[in-house]
Amino acid sequence: MLKPASDAAIVVCSTCRLTETGRENEEGKSGGALLAEAIRAEAARRPESIAIEDMPCLFACQRWCAVHLRAEGKISYVLGDFKPTAEAAAAILDYFQHYLASEQGVVPYKNWPEGVKGHFITRSPPSGKVVG
Repeated sequence: MLKPASDAAIVVCSTCRLTETGRENEEGKSGGALLAEAIRAEAARRPESIAIEDMPCLFACQRWCAVHLRAEGKISYVLGDFKPTAEAAAAILDYFQHYLASEQGVVPYKNWPEGVKGHFITRSPPSGKVVG
């Protein structure tokens, strides 16, 4: 069930629904799959390499189009309520760059892109640590 993955990555829920009442668009793509495509397209326009991985169901079903931001030894975050758009993808990637540059995964609020404010669902400490 588990497979090797990157230590630092944006993990996109590949099965998130598209709207409150619909899972897929006319072409049969889920909201999560469309968000992953938007993030990959935006990441391809940037010079730095960012791992973008898919995982079926992050269990954030009430706040669909969810992503998990993680890096070794840092606090990780789950964010949701995104629309699968280029604007959402850019905000997620912008926040992730600040996140990677931080020592422990804590990004000062003043550095949060507008597009991620209000989208945070959870934060989890890295293995073997808690926030004090």
